[in-house]
Amino acid sequence: MMDLAAAVPELVIRHPRVRAVRLTGSRAAGRAHDFSDWDFLVETEDFAPVAQALAELVAPLGPLAEQWDPYASHACYMLMLRGPVKVDLIFPDERREWSPPWHPSAETLVAIDRHFWDWIMWLEQKRTGGHRDVLATSLGHMYELMLRPMGADSQPEFVAEAVDVYLDLRDKLERSFGVSVPRELEDEVRPAVLSRESPRG
Repeated sequence: MMDLAAAVPELVIRHPRVRAVRLTGSRAAGRAHDFSDWDFLVETEDFAPVAQALAELVAPLGPLAEQWDPYASHACYMLMLRGPVKVDLIFPDERREWSPPWHPSAETLVAIDRHFWDWIMWLEQKRTGGHRDVLATSLGHMYELMLRPMGADSQPEFVAEAVDVYLDLRDKLERSFGVSVPRELEDEVRPAVLSRESPRG
């Protein structure tokens, strides 16, 4: 597997407006489990051109999905790699407000799907790490910001339940909107997440 601790900084620091890139979080502290994500703090002299260039900078990683986190208090560029592996590029100096809840439509369903599988990876990381309070709070956020707008009538209590609820809602919306969401990201993330979790985990 690629040495992400070295590869990610080497790729991002190529931009002339990037001052520093350093590993942070559980990976840096030696507290990671094998499902932990890779968090990198990125310091810039000028955020806008760096943000515009990120997709090109990280292209050698071959991301299955990449997106800005709509529900973070600072700018965070999220990547999903094969493995599955989640990588977050965090810009701590770029504060932002949370976006509104998702509004499902034919135009947004693919983006919702991309966000869901990134989010479910993060939730499984918290579950595996024993952060039950964070997991419960974040499942509540997922319900309010994504699942309820899609048509869910109650908050899931577990990661596996959230996956089941989402898949049922997404399939209904695909038929309703007459669109088809690519399954490549789901095929990478779903088996890894569900193989780790008991039905009541």
